[in-house]
Amino acid sequence: MSAQHNQPPLKIDIWYFSATGNTARIAGVIKEEYVRLGADATLIDITPYTSRNAGVIPGSGDLVVLGLPVHSWRAPRVVREWLATLQGHGKKIALFFTYGGFGIHPAHETTRSLLENQGFSVVASAEFCGSHTFNLGGWKAMEGRPDQSDLEIARAYAEQVLCRFTGEDCRTLGEMERTSHSDEFLDSIEEFRFRILTQMPARQGSCTDCGRCVRCCPTGSMDPETGRAGKDSCIACLACVVACPDHLISINDMSESWSYKLRTEGVTEEEMRKKKSRFYL
Repeated sequence: MSAQHNQPPLKIDIWYFSATGNTARIAGVIKEEYVRLGADATLIDITPYTSRNAGVIPGSGDLVVLGLPVHSWRAPRVVREWLATLQGHGKKIALFFTYGGFGIHPAHETTRSLLENQGFSVVASAEFCGSHTFNLGGWKAMEGRPDQSDLEIARAYAEQVLCRFTGEDCRTLGEMERTSHSDEFLDSIEEFRFRILTQMPARQGSCTDCGRCVRCCPTGSMDPETGRAGKDSCIACLACVVACPDHLISINDMSESWSYKLRTEGVTEEEMRKKKSRFYL
């Protein structure tokens, strides 16, 4: 379908949180599809600490697509805390998540519930496979993803969501998988990542002082003087590692923990590779 003729184009803001590029790539494809279909789509990066202001909805779009990575089964805590300050006033919003092959649920349902509590109308959700953040330390989870098959699903998702944005399809998101785990348990598993990431991101050697690592940090954790992320505020997203043009920010070697992760999840690399992106309406 395409945006309605003889009317101003739909204004769609695409908010995305992307530390290592997976979510940004899917967001870009969704924008391209909306532009092709005649909508006015704008990408808004909510990754940096300074991009998320309490109570302030970024952009001027009438409709929103929100793209997030999955951190320990949920949306990143820093994003959840920011979303809880917003007032949706009935604004339609579609979700998508990127994940490295482990623990996608209950991210859909918990984020939907949070947004609906804040007055948003959640019309759809999707999940896309992406190279795991810890591949930067030696893991091999979802290498090469998202690939072309994932991007095609993103295009199809964008078109389906547009039907709901225009009102051609008036439905909202159906029932999603819930969890029996308590909030306290879900909070506790966020610490697991620091059993794997035992060395906080830190600069090794002299750099050009470009400041990219500081500007991209979602929590303001990176100290520009020491070039080291603070343990109390780092969320192990590794945005700073990816952003450094001099490749001077390092972490510990995680390769030995990869086989342990596969065993505890009860999955093989081959099974991981067969996982597919999908959407929910």
